[in-house]
Amino acid sequence: MKIETIAIHAGNHTDKSTGAVVQPLVQSTTFERNKDGGFTSGYSYSRAANPNRTALETVLAKLEQGVDAAAFSSGNAAGMAVFQSLQPGTHIIAPDDMYHGLRNQLKTLFAGILEFDFIDINNQEVLNAHIKPNTGLMWIETPSNPLLKVTDIKKVVGIAHAKGIKVVCDNTFATPVCQLPILLGADMVMHSSTKYFGGHSDLTGGVLITAEDNDWWRKIHTIQEMGGAIPSPFDCYMLVRSLKTLPYRMRGHINNAQLLTEFLSVHPKVEQVLYPGLPLHPQYEIAKDQMLAFGGMFSFCLKGGEAEAKRVINALKLFTRATSLGGVESLIEHRASVEGPDTKTPFNLLRVSAGLEHIDDLIDDLQQALG
Repeated sequence: MKIETIAIHAGNHTDKSTGAVVQPLVQSTTFERNKDGGFTSGYSYSRAANPNRTALETVLAKLEQGVDAAAFSSGNAAGMAVFQSLQPGTHIIAPDDMYHGLRNQLKTLFAGILEFDFIDINNQEVLNAHIKPNTGLMWIETPSNPLLKVTDIKKVVGIAHAKGIKVVCDNTFATPVCQLPILLGADMVMHSSTKYFGGHSDLTGGVLITAEDNDWWRKIHTIQEMGGAIPSPFDCYMLVRSLKTLPYRMRGHINNAQLLTEFLSVHPKVEQVLYPGLPLHPQYEIAKDQMLAFGGMFSFCLKGGEAEAKRVINALKLFTRATSLGGVESLIEHRASVEGPDTKTPFNLLRVSAGLEHIDDLIDDLQQALG
């Protein structure tokens, strides 16, 4: 099936008792036992499994071309499950511009438990130099947040797998509409489903999708069940509902991002535009090779430094100043202010989540703000 069909049908089951076309919401925390103590339905307690979470995990696994998925209460909870699954003393290689929430999680919660290096993972010489006997995981994020760096997934996977190292790819910016890391060799894919999967800035969630059902994956599932950082049945229901329009929503996000970046790239007050869909992007050829489309996220740097960046962001009318991304409304943020003193983000950079407003209105808004 094509992705549009998978998004609509893979997570939905017609209700046998009522004939309802949309699978109903099951809020129950517990399920009745048979007289012999078993569970005919397969469900016993909602922390372990729930019909709405099963539907969500089914459609997410199929969208990413994986064999199984595990849904969590947030993207950070999904990432944490990966780190918790590793043996103490395991060494992790991660990008130097890794999403700051997970980077800080490693530095704060796993210091002294796991080892980690944040490097330019695109530099093969640097990457090879940081591989240790205890390296067990390479974490990649492509395109990255907020610098929109593109990592050659097949190349990193080849280096990692030659030494028995697992690879997890944060595919949040791309979504399976734009990129399928499992088909490029990644062992696992991570998403903040708060973003494009939810698509309306009204729920929080995360997910892991695996290429194989193996011992490592079963440990992830154990962490999901015993740790209990699961999404509610209602959030799962809403995510399944939102995913049905994901392929069509993404087309609008991608189209608007492409046109906005083309406009900004020739504006005299703009120093640089970071978007993998522009030929001037340093990894444009890699992006063309491994991405199905270039996504709805971009950043741009302004001439005039931090002061000019903050002047422009405050002059916008349609772009909302807010964290997060992937909603129908266009969002903009001065990332360096959010990320703190150890940020790798330039202070003249603004990150944009291109929404689904009419492109002419968005360009007009940028035009008047830039002046």
